[in-house]
Amino acid sequence: MTKIVLMSDSRVAAIPVVDCGEELLDVRARGSIAVDPRKEDGSGAFAHLRKGVLARLLKAQELLPDGVRLLFVEGYRPPALQRSYFEQYSDALRAEHPGWPAEQVREAASRYVSPPEIAPHSAGAAVDLTLMSADGQELDMGTRVNASPEESDGACYTNAPGIPPRARDNRRLLGDALTAAGLVNYPTEWWHWSYGDRYWALATGAEHAIYGARERS
Repeated sequence: MTKIVLMSDSRVAAIPVVDCGEELLDVRARGSIAVDPRKEDGSGAFAHLRKGVLARLLKAQELLPDGVRLLFVEGYRPPALQRSYFEQYSDALRAEHPGWPAEQVREAASRYVSPPEIAPHSAGAAVDLTLMSADGQELDMGTRVNASPEESDGACYTNAPGIPPRARDNRRLLGDALTAAGLVNYPTEWWHWSYGDRYWALATGAEHAIYGARERS
């Protein structure tokens, strides 16, 4: 089995960023992609993506069969919020494993929350999403969106063994559409897909990332 490259891998951080300057767009303003409110914040930051990422999501939705739609959960995440998520999860891991050295904590944390200095969400380049039926019901994906490795006993990994056949088929349906549209998956999280960030650049062999972390204006 191919070893998963984690966000904490030095090869990810080594990818240069040449930001193309694309704006962040509100997914809700486009209307055709359903947006779930579970990550809603006062500023609406969660519902934003870079223009090129949103265009590819719209393409992916066109590739889905009739009766199935994308359900957008979270896109842009301000750097301070990303840092807070990473630190909170790292603190929980340290408490559970007091003997772990700092690098082991960082690596384990990066299975679930990206280190803030390279986080695709803070670049507006990543989206957490799932599938829903035409009547608004989420399809079975084997775990909830944002299930941690501990909570799900590893079932959150995209290709985890032991996933029920229907859930595996739904993950494949989601993945086929998003891959065809040019996005890449983070293999520890079936719901996390990105385009234009450092992880995408490493996965696709691009010379550099086109989106870097930014503060939303």
